Amino acid sequence: MTTTTNTKPPAQNTSPLAELDQRAREVFARIVQAYTRDGNPVGSRTLARAMNMRLSPATLRNVMADLEAAGLLNSPHPSAGRIPSEHGLQLYVNGLLERADLSQEKKDEIREEVARAGHDTDALVQRALSMLCELSACAGLVAAPALDDVVIRHMEFVSLGPGRVLLVLVTSSGHVENRVLDVPLGLPSFSLVEAGNYISRNFAGHSLRDAQNEINTAMRRDRARLDEITRRLVKRGLASWAGDETRPALVVSGHAHLLASIEDGEDIERVRHLFSALERQEAALKLLRLSERAEGVQIFIGAENELFSLAGCAMIVAPYAERAGGAPVGALGVIGPARLDYARIIPMVDYTAQVVRDLAGREPRDV
Repeated sequence: MTTTTNTKPPAQNTSPLAELDQRAREVFARIVQAYTRDGNPVGSRTLARAMNMRLSPATLRNVMADLEAAGLLNSPHPSAGRIPSEHGLQLYVNGLLERADLSQEKKDEIREEVARAGHDTDALVQRALSMLCELSACAGLVAAPALDDVVIRHMEFVSLGPGRVLLVLVTSSGHVENRVLDVPLGLPSFSLVEAGNYISRNFAGHSLRDAQNEINTAMRRDRARLDEITRRLVKRGLASWAGDETRPALVVSGHAHLLASIEDGEDIERVRHLFSALERQEAALKLLRLSERAEGVQIFIGAENELFSLAGCAMIVAPYAERAGGAPVGALGVIGPARLDYARIIPMVDYTAQVVRDLAGREPRDV
């Protein structure tokens, strides 16, 4: 047998979005789209007509009741239909929303308008905010950079489909960041759950950077112990190596039940535990590195976030830098009602922040 086989059942992923089937996702998405467009509660009959009666109003009422029980929908009045909850809007924006692409004409318009501010970062940001307010019909805002490393209170990773993971990071100050990460294909969902549990259990109160350093230290220590024990087992003829460099496996010999001493059996059990620990550590470290590098637009909706605790409102911000390729020094964006046109405004904010980064620090002749 090999020591790399995982015999533990995968932990359960409790995220409401991860538990939705395809029909529930479509119903949920259509309700959010109708609400952000019109601002009105959506009833089952209206939804049935929009879906060309593919599902009956009775079936839709059952699905909507399930979505409400999962905390994704609210019912303002018993017979008034449903609207997305703030939590539901947040999950929709991060997991189901198909963002529109800005036309080249709109990109040129944004770049030309921002470039009129010259090459001073503050002037560029103010010009960008003014333009965003006009294009989005929202209030503009600029956020000062966070100078300290983010300190973890809780982390969770939710699969959004092949190669995409939603990071839910609760910081020590109580605010929540949601980031979509691109991960290697084939990463099993139970690895995501185990990685989140491992990080939350062992590194609450630590910064992302400290957590990475400590996991690296633990991996070096465990690999050294593993090398020492496996050398003893191979030397005594009780095991041999198989597999390849990317996924080695220690194969225990068939006569392992005829062990010469209790110590031999303890060594084999230690190897099993070390392999298991290293697998968890490697998965957690990969996700932490992806989390630290994740950039782009951040969306905060409603009172669930202490950073932005106005019910019924939303904030869309993107980081900007003082030069191309530089580290972010702040964030700019807009604030408006929770039923914003996210598909249109998110790429607008994202591209405007990119333009500020591209133009900041350049000489006037380069703009």
